[in-house]
Amino acid sequence: MALPARHHSRSRINKRRSHSALKNLNLAKCPHCGRKIVPHRVCPYCGYYQEKEIIDVYRGLSKKEKKIKEKEIENK
Repeated sequence: MALPARHHSRSRINKRRSHSALKNLNLAKCPHCGRKIVPHRVCPYCGYYQEKEIIDVYRGLSKKEKKIKEKEIENK
């Protein structure tokens, strides 16, 4: 069975791992509701993408929940 000929130094190992660091997310402001979202994705809060409603986020909510969500979007 083959074994490594030489020991890899800490600096060599750390150089390889330098690209594994976590990066900050680039968040954009939703033009409809104003919340921070990932760019080029449908807003999960209001369901809009490029000023068009793509997803009906109110479907499946009760009347009370729907009213609360609508007020929340209007206030933002």
